[in-house]
Amino acid sequence: MLNPGTKLGPYEITTEIGKGGMGEVYRARDTKLGRDVAIKVLPEAFARDAERMARFEREAKVLASLDHPNIAAIYGVEDSGATHALIMQLAEGPTLAERIAAGPIPIDDALRIAKQICDGLEYAHEKGIVHRDLKPANIKISREDAVKILDFGLAKAIEGDASSFDPGNSPTLSRLATQAGIILGTAAYMSPEQAKAKPVDRRADIWAFGCVLYEMLTGKQPFRGESVIDTLAAVTKEEPDWSLLPKDTPARVRILLQRCLQKDPKQRLQAIGDARITLDEILSGTPESASSAAAPASSLPAPFWRRALPWALFGAAAIAGVVGWILKPTPPQPVTRAVINLPPGQRLAGFNNLVLALSPDGSQVAYVATTQEQGGATQQIYLRKMDSLDASPVPSTDGAIDPFFSPDGRWLGFFAGGKLEKVSVYGGPAQVLADDPAPLGASWSNQGTIAFSLMTTPIYQIPDSGGIPQLVTRRESGDLGHWWPEFLPDGKVVLFYNGSSIFAQRIGTGERWNLASGGESPRYLPPDI
Repeated sequence: MLNPGTKLGPYEITTEIGKGGMGEVYRARDTKLGRDVAIKVLPEAFARDAERMARFEREAKVLASLDHPNIAAIYGVEDSGATHALIMQLAEGPTLAERIAAGPIPIDDALRIAKQICDGLEYAHEKGIVHRDLKPANIKISREDAVKILDFGLAKAIEGDASSFDPGNSPTLSRLATQAGIILGTAAYMSPEQAKAKPVDRRADIWAFGCVLYEMLTGKQPFRGESVIDTLAAVTKEEPDWSLLPKDTPARVRILLQRCLQKDPKQRLQAIGDARITLDEILSGTPESASSAAAPASSLPAPFWRRALPWALFGAAAIAGVVGWILKPTPPQPVTRAVINLPPGQRLAGFNNLVLALSPDGSQVAYVATTQEQGGATQQIYLRKMDSLDASPVPSTDGAIDPFFSPDGRWLGFFAGGKLEKVSVYGGPAQVLADDPAPLGASWSNQGTIAFSLMTTPIYQIPDSGGIPQLVTRRESGDLGHWWPEFLPDGKVVLFYNGSSIFAQRIGTGERWNLASGGESPRYLPPDI
């Protein structure tokens, strides 16, 4: 520990700011330039390792090239006898962790802070630098809510490249850290690949950003445990408690969080710039954001149920009034009510993904559930006949999301492991149809095709036997994406959500109609329901 008045070269220590696994931090006065700086004194065990020090100094030169208003700058490295220190820009104000300790941050304030975090991350990622240890304690917030990200890239600088990653000796789980809270708090923001000691890239920062945004909105860490092992198990096996999000959280923020917190990095949001764009649009007041703000929170259904109930949004009569596409009316169907009683240890799975699917004839229901077992949680599709009380697991659907039936009810489509797959309801192995790293809905037409959508792309379709995806829709000005496709009964028109409105488009001709503002997941209902 350095006492006030101690000098390191031209820097005079004034007070201690804090300490952690990567060293002690002091406020100091630069007597040459007449400015206050932050000095991080490297741990003694680290400083004695000549190879580590040489690697650190090389990496520090790279980090010193970062010049962004949302990143605390590195000024240089100072050696004084046995003491080795990093000289950094002094960021005033509390840490984001201290801000969150007072309670959840209001949504608008949280989004403005999150957008600045994205700005800093995007800049560094473009320079080829990954933070690797992003957390609220490494983010400073000024009185004007200006963000400064601290310790950028120091994880790699101190511990080396990700290819030599050792979770027992990483900055996050450092043996040099003496405070359990520091270890636990940092472990809570590790990506699953970090927790499994695998090499990491910028997608680890995207995961950590999702954790930070979730914590700002809820005041709680998304992954918590009584020990480091429990916390890492939660990171790799469990889902955040999405019900803790404020009820008026914009739907696009919920979707963004889900994409950031995908456990498989291939299915995770691939670029933090996409998160920045989403936050920019929400903060600038796009039509969806404006319509959501105008509606009282109590009138907005929870996203889970918007996804879960096939009949939830609007009837085809509204479509018929606009376009006149409805086919010959079908006889009225009797109302059927059913209750799904899940066995102990099982719960419905998913957030902003389809959880339930009803077969076209109404005789079967498929749902996705997770089951807690001794070795962790498993997730798969269960199938139940409406005249039965028992549901059976569908083989070959481990990790499945977004189930949907074929028109004849003989097949179930779903997404798992970055693939679009189908499986017979009568059993047998699943068949891979296409790659789909970030699905946002699918629909099976009576023309033998499956339409599916991704995070930021138009809708594609493939033959239900598999094949090369073909473009169905094209993005136009104002489209954020084309999500949650739904074929009309003739298989020639598809409904979708573009981020602010429900549209219908005729396949082949490209004719397109705006059917309704707001909403999210269009579902077809016969006109006599």
